[in-house]
Amino acid sequence: MDYLVHTLLQPSKGKHLVETLTKDRSSWENGKRTAGEQASKVKNNLQLNKKSSTAVENSNYVSSLITTDALIKSYCLPKSIHGVTFSMASAGQGYGMHIDNAYMSSGRSDLSFTLFLSDSTEYDGGELCIQTMQEAKEIKLSAGQIVIYPSTSLHSVKKVTRGERVVCIGWIQSYIASNEDRNLLFTIDAGAKALLAEHGRSSELDLIFQSYNNLLRRLGD
Repeated sequence: MDYLVHTLLQPSKGKHLVETLTKDRSSWENGKRTAGEQASKVKNNLQLNKKSSTAVENSNYVSSLITTDALIKSYCLPKSIHGVTFSMASAGQGYGMHIDNAYMSSGRSDLSFTLFLSDSTEYDGGELCIQTMQEAKEIKLSAGQIVIYPSTSLHSVKKVTRGERVVCIGWIQSYIASNEDRNLLFTIDAGAKALLAEHGRSSELDLIFQSYNNLLRRLGD
């Protein structure tokens, strides 16, 4: 299973975001309200009301960071960032194994992301578990780091046993729906850019970039 781990924010900015998001606790609601029929049975967390001014301002901020980050753009080929939500889990809370809906009211879910905002030392448990064919990959990142993975994956969040876990989650609708095709384009783009940085522009590289863009036209929607 392919996924991307990347530093999107400085840890100090993540800490500031947590302070901003949790300053007014009255806007936090039961996370079951936004879950589907099956997911609601295993979901136990709080989510910031998406219509609150704090949620709107900061979800737009996170979306802008994602859409302007060069590595994420190359990996995801994002058409839209949607469903951005701030989630909180305290001791005893978590989210059992589930799959994200293929289509939501906000768009198609090709890729899911979790931006860790709380420092990993401030809570125990709370690992994001992404199920592969043979095992569940457990991911717990430092404040400001993001993990982006295919929405086709079963995943869960282990129960928090100490402290408070605050993250930002959301979905990406890509110009390329297929994970396999998207990974192929990413490796071509990464290789071509590395050659450009090391050797400069050449007629051979022009052909590679031509093929990349024509593949993007053929495979995209």
